Amino acid sequence: MIKLNDVTVRFGDTIALQPTSLAFHRGQFTVLLGASGAGKSTLLRCLNLMQMPGAGSIEVEGLGPLRSGAALRAHRRNTGMVFQQHQLIARRTALQNVITGRVGHYTSLRSLFPLPHRDQEIALHCLERVGLLHKALARIDQLSGGQQQRVGIARALAQQPRLMLADEPVASLDPATADKVLALLQRVCKEDGISAVVSLHQVELAKRYADRVIGLAHGRVVFDVAPDALTAERTSALYENRPHQAAPETHAPHSFPLNLAIAKD
Repeated sequence: MIKLNDVTVRFGDTIALQPTSLAFHRGQFTVLLGASGAGKSTLLRCLNLMQMPGAGSIEVEGLGPLRSGAALRAHRRNTGMVFQQHQLIARRTALQNVITGRVGHYTSLRSLFPLPHRDQEIALHCLERVGLLHKALARIDQLSGGQQQRVGIARALAQQPRLMLADEPVASLDPATADKVLALLQRVCKEDGISAVVSLHQVELAKRYADRVIGLAHGRVVFDVAPDALTAERTSALYENRPHQAAPETHAPHSFPLNLAIAKD
């Protein structure tokens, strides 16, 4: 569905992401695992070019390389984003926040006016799916942290995306709430056939919910395995003080499956 070809990111003299080639497939729930500063967020944000790579290319099935503005806009319309700090409008209601997920489907001029009733129906349905329909008219600043993150998931779902990116979506939540929110995110992505890439630092959550775990340390992919292969030896490599020099391990080739179908809007 989306492929990175030798993507590299530098911040001044610091290499935040070593040359990285990966492919992410339709319907797969992938976890990027690693310590703070490992390159997880940098890699994840490259997937919708919120972080522009200094070298390499990114290809999306059906759009090709993301070189033109038109291709990038189309890709972003099809990509939902869930943030660690929610990025919601505190004084607006849950419904008003979720409906902003529909704005990308319209021109800039059209988005200045009230959106069609159909978009409100989509937003209400998304709130229902995350268990917050009864909070549709509640202001965001009246909701708990876990509820706010569920509103963020609903907003991303309102885009009707093919790809979902979540940057440390449970880092600010207590363990019990984090487990519930991640379970919800995995469930809705599986139900809709949405590919998901989620950055985490909790090993147990990665084991519980991922189809695939990519471990990063010092801006380098150090393993790429199924969750049942996530051994203590492998996870310890993520927290070493020096860069890991071994070649990445893989459980499947990084290539597009021949029978891949684009998910419906």
